[in-house]
Amino acid sequence: MTGQAGGADGCGAVRLLPWSRADGGPCYAIGDGTGHVSRMADGIESIQLGMAEDLLGHADALLADRRVTGSELHFLDSRLTESLRDVKRVAESRGARLTQLTGQGPR
Repeated sequence: MTGQAGGADGCGAVRLLPWSRADGGPCYAIGDGTGHVSRMADGIESIQLGMAEDLLGHADALLADRRVTGSELHFLDSRLTESLRDVKRVAESRGARLTQLTGQGPR
């Protein structure tokens, strides 16, 4: 279903949303990308990307500290993993929307 032009009834583009269902499965929106859900998704993606950038700064500082503990590294690893998962979902969603707009797949 990801990246396909048109929903089940042909009413709009399919967008992978930056959150999951309760069971961990993906959520999608179908429409022209201008509705409330799309605007909310845009905002959440922006927050996720900003948090990833901030986290990279914290990681640089923590890794430069030779006194860092194993617990601190484990915490950093957990946050980096969460952030990478979020950023990957944003990239997949945006890549699918580009494909819908251009009609071309990734190069």
